[in-house]
Amino acid sequence: MIKNEEIEKIVLSIEPSESAELAARLGEEIAVRFGPRDETPVALAAHDAQGTHVAGLNGVSHWRWFYVRHLWVEQSQRGRGLGRRLMAEAERIARERGCVGLYVDTFDPQAAAFYETLGFARAGEIADFPPGHARLFYRKPLQ
Repeated sequence: MIKNEEIEKIVLSIEPSESAELAARLGEEIAVRFGPRDETPVALAAHDAQGTHVAGLNGVSHWRWFYVRHLWVEQSQRGRGLGRRLMAEAERIARERGCVGLYVDTFDPQAAAFYETLGFARAGEIADFPPGHARLFYRKPLQ
């Protein structure tokens, strides 16, 4: 137990190195209890004939789950199947990596409906995040 007199000072910092150290220390502690994260990032991009970036997905696999962090399709390109193709590729990669499922979160009702058409089921929500909306969490187990 730390006694009050043993703590000299608390320094508030916004330095990225402090954040990285905190993440590393917490990661070490978590790995002891739950095993290593085995975190591997993914970035997928779609470009049109002129080379313009029109869609993309990034995420990460960890603890045998694949997290779709961001999925974006240029407004003018929506409805052409790009989002569906990117999600199919993410699922293929997840299976290749031995993942047991995928998960994603959104606060956009249109995106939520899209994920549901892909077989994702709602796993939870946080009301009023962002204000006036709900952050929705979805999961899709892989067989």
